Amino acid sequence: MSRMTTNAMSRRHLLTLIGKNLGAAAMMQGMGTLGFAATSTYAGPIRLDGAPKGTRILVLGAGMAGLVAAFELRHAGYHVQVLEYNNRAGGRAWTVRGGDRYTELGGATQSCEFADGLYLNPGPWRIPYHHQGVLDYAKRLKVPLEPFIQVNYNAYLHSTEAFDGKPQRFRAVQTDYQGYIAELLSKAIRKNALDDALSSEDAHLLLESLRQWGALGRDGSYQAGQRSSERRGFATADGGGLMPDAVPSNLLPRDPLLASRLWHWLSSGNEQDFQSSIFQPVGGMDRIAHALYSQVASAVTFNARVTAIVQDEHGVTVRYTDTTTRTERNAHADWLVCTIPLSILSQIDIAVGPTMRAAIDAVPYETSVKIGLQFGRRFWEEDEQIYGGITYTNLPISTIGYPATGYGSTGPAVLLGAYMWGPASYEMGALPPAERIAVALSQGSQIHPQYAREYQNGFAMSWSRSPFTNGCFAAWTDALREAHYANLCQIDGRIVLAGEHASHIPAWQEGAVLSSLDAITRLHRRIVNG
Repeated sequence: MSRMTTNAMSRRHLLTLIGKNLGAAAMMQGMGTLGFAATSTYAGPIRLDGAPKGTRILVLGAGMAGLVAAFELRHAGYHVQVLEYNNRAGGRAWTVRGGDRYTELGGATQSCEFADGLYLNPGPWRIPYHHQGVLDYAKRLKVPLEPFIQVNYNAYLHSTEAFDGKPQRFRAVQTDYQGYIAELLSKAIRKNALDDALSSEDAHLLLESLRQWGALGRDGSYQAGQRSSERRGFATADGGGLMPDAVPSNLLPRDPLLASRLWHWLSSGNEQDFQSSIFQPVGGMDRIAHALYSQVASAVTFNARVTAIVQDEHGVTVRYTDTTTRTERNAHADWLVCTIPLSILSQIDIAVGPTMRAAIDAVPYETSVKIGLQFGRRFWEEDEQIYGGITYTNLPISTIGYPATGYGSTGPAVLLGAYMWGPASYEMGALPPAERIAVALSQGSQIHPQYAREYQNGFAMSWSRSPFTNGCFAAWTDALREAHYANLCQIDGRIVLAGEHASHIPAWQEGAVLSSLDAITRLHRRIVNG
């Protein structure tokens, strides 16, 4: 240690070394885990004072954006009518339960057979703590929430190309990865491999921090023993009475661990969207949408497929088909809030200017696949002590999500057997629902061999085959935003658009809520001020 008094370490070189070792693990997961959202700017309930008496506003879509618009506009005194394509409210904020039927594009129909009280959220399934708009509506409408478990250190990280395909506990990978990196940096400091600008005092503090962070011994080594096992788990845990003494667990070998790339998932809980606390509505994600719907139910017309939107200086007319009777109808209003996804709106004749039309047509949609699997018992809890949280794998299914409710209950339970993005989700979506489920069972069995004997039934949602969205969310790029975003959000005559596609928080309910609040606030000003 005495040599450190004459050879201080360069902070630049220190950061370079840390970057070489930690850079990949510290990178954001980006699209892979949808951690690209901007922070919510929600500032509390809006006020829309002075609404002209008798003013009519038509809202297209009863998803979160449309329901928020209808709720707030009615509260302000406007006469509101809502047209919704589906026979239910909520849009993508949707919960599938036993008895539900769903027909996708191509005609495949699924009848959900989940047991009473069980469900799958095919769309959003979690609410970050900083999505204050959604959380405030839950609070105002008295929708109870419960914790959603994003990171469970007892869940698995799995790669078919590492450790003979055997899944590893999250905590073991994290503890060993940190330990090895801390040991390498500790050795570099002791050998003066880092030069010039770090003082002796800072060097001692850094070494101490590495010992704490990496569970190192006093000599700076990372080894199997009490200290590492207190984090990664013991081979034999502490018992009572005359039970065997605790036995430390063996470490994963350093080089295979680095080569495994399992560390890729260690930062999943570091992103702001996935930092605790995270919430879910008790009983399913659609509870908030249903609470909003209960406030505006008399204004909502279901089974209404919009075919054309016309406007002039006097008002707006929407042509739609009643899908239950095949009857063509018209709806009239003074103003229009349109929350139809752009993937659908681009197929509809809408009387807007060329810049808004170009914006509507420009934005592609990403897809996703979610598969819910019902099993006869909670084997992940009973056999493997996994209570909530997520297992990650390099298999196409990508994600296994364990239910964050009903812990310890007997009888059947539903877990999320796949949550897929990118090319694999298009390939999976091209399969019939029963084949998607078969793939999820086959791949999931590589992590949980109990699948085969415990499986009962499933439900497989492919958003590319959704007739009411033709995709999952608006896939903006920086170039597309630069060219079209402002034009998309402007009021065009008597029409304004809203939804997650008209926000900087795509794919989240919060984006839909904020977009809706912004759109109706600007529309209200236009109406009041002329």
